[in-house]
Amino acid sequence: MPWRKEVLKEIKPSKKNELELRKVANKIINSIKIKNVKSVLGGSSAKGTWLKGNHDIDIYVKFDQKYYSGIDISEVLKKKIKKANVLHGSRDYFKLDVKGYDIELIPIMDIKKVEDADNITDISPFHKKWVRKHKEYVNDVRLAKAFAKANGLYGAESYIKGFSGYALEVLTIYYGGFDKLIENVAKWKSKTVLDPENYHNGKVVLNKSKMFSPLIVVDPVQDTRNVAAVISKEKYELFKKIAKKFLKSKNKAEFFIRDEFDLDLLKKKKGELICLEVLPLDGKRDVVGAKLLKSFDFIKKRLEENEFKVKKSGWHWEEKAILWFLLDKVELSKEVKHYGPEIKSKERMKKFKAKWKDKKILNEDGISYVIRDRNYMKAQNLVLDLGEDSFVKNRVSKILGFK
Repeated sequence: MPWRKEVLKEIKPSKKNELELRKVANKIINSIKIKNVKSVLGGSSAKGTWLKGNHDIDIYVKFDQKYYSGIDISEVLKKKIKKANVLHGSRDYFKLDVKGYDIELIPIMDIKKVEDADNITDISPFHKKWVRKHKEYVNDVRLAKAFAKANGLYGAESYIKGFSGYALEVLTIYYGGFDKLIENVAKWKSKTVLDPENYHNGKVVLNKSKMFSPLIVVDPVQDTRNVAAVISKEKYELFKKIAKKFLKSKNKAEFFIRDEFDLDLLKKKKGELICLEVLPLDGKRDVVGAKLLKSFDFIKKRLEENEFKVKKSGWHWEEKAILWFLLDKVELSKEVKHYGPEIKSKERMKKFKAKWKDKKILNEDGISYVIRDRNYMKAQNLVLDLGEDSFVKNRVSKILGFK
């Protein structure tokens, strides 16, 4: 498969990349000196499934459970490291920027069995061990991750609701490689249940909250966990759709190329384009992203409620965020019908007439209505006002204006 070789050449880190990453990681690992604690490389770089250009390094700081049971290990680690940003999660962890690498120091309990975990992060080394047992699939996993990233499927954050790196690792290994993964995804029904280690003997029953996802993948190292619990129906269906397209396509390599956000290209599209630039809040990326998504959804909903037809929409986020909406370029009428209750509903009609006492009450198939001035004839004016709405202002740092 020529496309496979071509894609791997672009996404697989070179030996030089690996040596550089290991050198940076080892320097940090060796600098953490705490009694009865050992630090190890974690995440995709430890599993051998990381992608070229990825400068994220996870380091697990493993505290001996015998000595640290009942102690706040995040606080212990915090006292030993300098110039690190504290990130709040199920257990606080720390972020460093070293030579262009984003390094996360994650305190975990060094446990022997999954059942002994105090926190979900304590199980991470077991994930690494399981993936490393299947080394023959590391490049297939890389293909799966690159495919997911290029097609907007990657990321377990609440504002994305897509496939985590670990979910893709498990799926690729379970199906026996990238090609078989795609073949099977294309055949997925409305709900798919997978149990890689067959913990449940064909009858998977998990906690109700873990069964809502259209995809259930029992964690190979923890029989009570669904590693695909966050995946939305939208991302699930999108994966199926793109998998089918991939199988039919003659140009497989193009499915691994991510379309970069191009504002100039957007402006050339037919219709009225509204781009609102905002400065996100400070904080954990997952939380900040969720607030941006809520602001985006709020504005889109209000546009549609005011009869502006949104053809396409999206948002792009780096240091600043752009919320964009492509509308049908149709001038709305100055006036609009405002419907009220059924004519036969006397009490409700009484209130409706009192509210619109200066308007003529009209009848359309037994439903009352008045003709009133439209609130907004121009979408840009509506979006400008929505930017001042408390719902949006509480979820972004600052509205920077239109692009």
